[in-house]
Amino acid sequence: MLKAERIERAGRWPSEAARGTVTLGYDDRYRRRLQLRSDAGEAFLLDLPRAFLLGEGDGLALSDGSWLAVKAAPEPLIEVTASSPALLARLAWHIGNRHLPAQIEPGRLLIRDDPVIAAMLEGLGARLSRLEAPFSPEPGAYGAAPHGHSHDP
Repeated sequence: MLKAERIERAGRWPSEAARGTVTLGYDDRYRRRLQLRSDAGEAFLLDLPRAFLLGEGDGLALSDGSWLAVKAAPEPLIEVTASSPALLARLAWHIGNRHLPAQIEPGRLLIRDDPVIAAMLEGLGARLSRLEAPFSPEPGAYGAAPHGHSHDP
């Protein structure tokens, strides 16, 4: 079985050597060791020295010298917007206070679709839209992983 024992960030690997792609949701893009399948159905073992958050366009170096390009899978999300920058900042605070992953973009926040959180945000004055898109939330000030909460430097 092929192994992926190294990653290179987007733009820093020879994309012309890619044998294919692997499309993963946010939770599956933070792993150390896991058996996966490429988008073409080829099994391989992700076997990294430590867990990494794989991003859109990153490359996985395979044991045969070829590469797989990482793609972020679309997921059910909520786009959070507000009538003012001050309200959007307040909404971001409430999301962060609940330790929820959030993708921060100019004029909007993206969070996972959660009916309880959606109701809270609407009650605070947010405008919400549901969409399907890749999810790439902020990693956190301390590089926190998507699973769990840590303030270790």
